[in-house]
Amino acid sequence: MNDSRDKDDNQWREKLTPQQYEVCRNKGTEPAFTGEYNAEKAEGEYLCACCETKLFDSESKYDSGSGWPSFYAAAENACIDEEVDNSRGMARTEITCSKCGSHLGHVFPDGPQPTGLRFCVNSLSLKFEKQEES
Repeated sequence: MNDSRDKDDNQWREKLTPQQYEVCRNKGTEPAFTGEYNAEKAEGEYLCACCETKLFDSESKYDSGSGWPSFYAAAENACIDEEVDNSRGMARTEITCSKCGSHLGHVFPDGPQPTGLRFCVNSLSLKFEKQEES
């Protein structure tokens, strides 16, 4: 597969729904408590909706009460990039997929142990693969 950062705007528009495109490529935010995975409790893996890179495991997911899927740790340190985001009059840390640059959400220092982090992620930027039951 080619590097997902090489896709042009038209290719992303063809691959993603209009709502996913707005969140993933234009750094939008889905309304709180509306996302498909906010209340998801099944075991499995959360992948990037754009390039299918593994981002989070269900073991690190928890209910933060924020209205968005929240995780206390990424699947691997190298799968997520962080960047200062001063938009909307706030100082936040944006998180993006390190492979394709897709906007995922933000990370905050108010999560549970063992990391103390809250990766607050838009459901539209994720694809969930439920673990096969054995």
